[in-house]
Amino acid sequence: MNAYRLTFIISMITSAASSRLLPHPPNFTPIAALALFGGATFPDKRVAFLVPAAALFLTDVLLGFSILTPIVYGSFGLIVCLGFWLRRRRAAGAIAAAALSGAVLFFILTNFGVWALTARYEKTLAGLGQCFVAAVPFFRNTLAGDLIYSGLLFGGLALAEKRWPRLAENAPAVG
Repeated sequence: MNAYRLTFIISMITSAASSRLLPHPPNFTPIAALALFGGATFPDKRVAFLVPAAALFLTDVLLGFSILTPIVYGSFGLIVCLGFWLRRRRAAGAIAAAALSGAVLFFILTNFGVWALTARYEKTLAGLGQCFVAAVPFFRNTLAGDLIYSGLLFGGLALAEKRWPRLAENAPAVG
């Protein structure tokens, strides 16, 4: 990856991650979109996992951690893997499908975690159902945030690549 592209992508991720610190509706955050974007844009898979995880960690240092933190980080790791699938499929429909899949994945994993790791719900099938039903309003925000931030990140990069060709994936490395 050329230095211009790397710097631009890291700047996009840093800007989007910092928006998590601004007032926002519950679960309307850029983090899943960052994971998806990182998986799709960083050629080195380690960096694809590391940069979104670092953005999440740095904002969590300020916002706080919880018993669900490992589940949240694990779900975002899986969303990075969805981004790997997008590497050769950067059409709007594929990005939307991956964002939707990531939102569903996050919803299932984190709400199962709420049910399993907290005392909020009975440890029965009915309690699990109650947990998922109670989480539906949050899913709407998660999905909206994932779709909007994914559109901004992927669309922003596509526009920047057209405006500044040295940001393109196949542009020669600088150095």
